[in-house]
Formats: sequence, structure tokens, C-alpha cells
Amino acid sequence: MKTVLEIALSQYGVREKKGKLHNPIIVNYFKEIGHRWVTTDETAWCSAFMNWVALKAGKQKSGKLNARSWLLVGRQVTTPQQGDVVVLWRERKHSWKGHVGVFIGYSEDQKQIYVLGGNQNNQVNIQQYPAYRLLGFRELANA
Repeated sequence: MKTVLEIALSQYGVREKKGKLHNPIIVNYFKEIGHRWVTTDETAWCSAFMNWVALKAGKQKSGKLNARSWLLVGRQVTTPQQGDVVVLWRERKHSWKGHVGVFIGYSEDQKQIYVLGGNQNNQVNIQQYPAYRLLGFRELANA
């Protein structure tokens, strides 16, 4: 079975479609994880992507569409390995909003975290986020 990192990388470049069309690959992420009611690629999909990746890797899933739900999945780790889950806050540290993806690494100065995730500028890619936005790292166990 492929790893979380391998599966996430296999989707690199998948992006939303503009206008009334919707990328069937993104819509399928929702379908395969049991959220068939989602029929557009405009619905926030970072957690759907992470759930789909975990499903394909045979790992634990949050089953939810909110990024912070991943803070309750797997085992908390303080020294993450490439391929662990990373959860970040969005807008405000204590709001319900967040972002989730696959940990790639830190910048040399440790001030940025590189994340492979979905719905990063409307696509699957690797982006850097300020390390101060970190809520936690999670190591996923087998499902």
C-alpha cells in the first residue's frame, strides 16, 4: 500500500475549475469519503482531500470536513516526520477555521512550514505557512 505522502503527491496539480464547471476529481474526494451531498469544487476541500488521502493509504480519518477535526485523529507528535498531518489555524488562533495537509518540512530558519495539501490556492500543491500558525502535528495509525 502507498504512503500518505505518495498518495498526496499523486494528486499534485489537481485544481478547481472556474465558473459553473467543477473538477470531477475534487468532487470525487467528497464522494469517496461519504460526503455525497457536496457537488462543487467550491466547497472548502482541504479536509476532504486529507480524508481521501488517509482512506487510500489505509490510515485513520477524521471523517469531517473541518480542518481542526484532525487534531483528534491519530497520535500527537512534537517532532513530525515527513508525511505526518499538520493542522494550522486560519484567521484567528481561537476561531473554528483552519487548514490541514501533509507535513513536508520546515524552512532552514524554522519560521515556515511546508505543507502538501488540497485547496491551497484552489489546487493540490506544496505551500509554505508561518510556523506560528501551527496547532499540531498528528501521526496516523492504520485504520
